[in-house]
Amino acid sequence: MKVFGITGWKNSGKTTLVTQLVAALCERGFRVSTIKHAHHTCDIDQPGRDSFKHREAGASEVLLASGKRWALMHELREEAEPELDDLLPHLSPVDIVIIEGFKLAKHPKIQVIRAQNNRSSLPDAVENLLAIATDSAELKPADYGCQGPRLDLNDIDAIANFVIAHTGLTA
Repeated sequence: MKVFGITGWKNSGKTTLVTQLVAALCERGFRVSTIKHAHHTCDIDQPGRDSFKHREAGASEVLLASGKRWALMHELREEAEPELDDLLPHLSPVDIVIIEGFKLAKHPKIQVIRAQNNRSSLPDAVENLLAIATDSAELKPADYGCQGPRLDLNDIDAIANFVIAHTGLTA
């Protein structure tokens, strides 16, 4: 599976870009999955739900299934937070996995920067930053530790073409 990431600071527009990119890649016939890194207080399970009660009782994993989808919740308890490479094998084979977040993982990535909430560059430890996607013509990739191009955040086709070219995806 090919892996490509969208990263940036909170509220930079990562999720908006990821959803548009997923739709564009699917329209081109690619099978796409995503992994999103969530903040520590995020929880998909809620108190009072049966699955929550199962986990609270001590279940290591709870698989919640319906006629529409299934979701596997793995309780970390004393385990360390998993790295991206630990999570990828849990996905079914697809053409490409789009990663949202995981700034410090080694996969190739684009940084999203919106002019209205422009923040400093990501940490120097960020590897494989291939381009920036921004809504500002004045922002320069080099100012963000990136040697690649500046992509127009509103030109999803150009961003999809960039991802396809850098991952080697073929129809």
